[in-house]
Amino acid sequence: MLEDGMMAFALLGAGWVLWVLVALSVGVVAISLERWVVLGRDASDRAPLQDAVDRYLTSGDRSDFQQALGGLEGLEARILSAGVGVADLGAEAAEKAMTGTATAEKLRMERGLNFIATVGANAPFVGLFGTVLGIIQAFADLAANTDEASTAVMAGISEALVATAVGLLVAIPAVVLYNSLSRVVKNRLARSASLADLVLARISGEAAHGG
Repeated sequence: MLEDGMMAFALLGAGWVLWVLVALSVGVVAISLERWVVLGRDASDRAPLQDAVDRYLTSGDRSDFQQALGGLEGLEARILSAGVGVADLGAEAAEKAMTGTATAEKLRMERGLNFIATVGANAPFVGLFGTVLGIIQAFADLAANTDEASTAVMAGISEALVATAVGLLVAIPAVVLYNSLSRVVKNRLARSASLADLVLARISGEAAHGG
């Protein structure tokens, strides 16, 4: 009974696997577009942010710095603002606040990227699975129709190989998109960490001098 069920499944061919790959590719494109929009909109303007940091490092006016950060959008400003907001409790508290906020922002920015990475890593295997099913179906057709054996096998194998090609066609862009989006996230977080270190250095100096 189980053997008959497995054989029936194997004889379904590669057609349904192709539809699975199409659905996965649509998911990758949709998530990628959404991530690009989110990441593009959620970046702090570099010039005003850098100017605010430079003013704080020079003057040490924390209230002015916090007000400037409050007027800026983007994760960089939110990370710095989280630390400055608790700076009265010391540099260590400010550092933990920034680290915690950065971790939360990282999780938010990377939402959906695991799906893209999974598709990029496994789509070729899904396509290969479709190819195997297609070849099984082709040889089943050969056994059932010996008069047109050569034509049936060649047509079946040709159709089956399309699944491998489609799997690669889905996987390659998925890997490129994942790497590109991951690089944006890493660069954004690295820039935030660099600014946070400068701000923390000023907060630590103020604490050391009783400011």
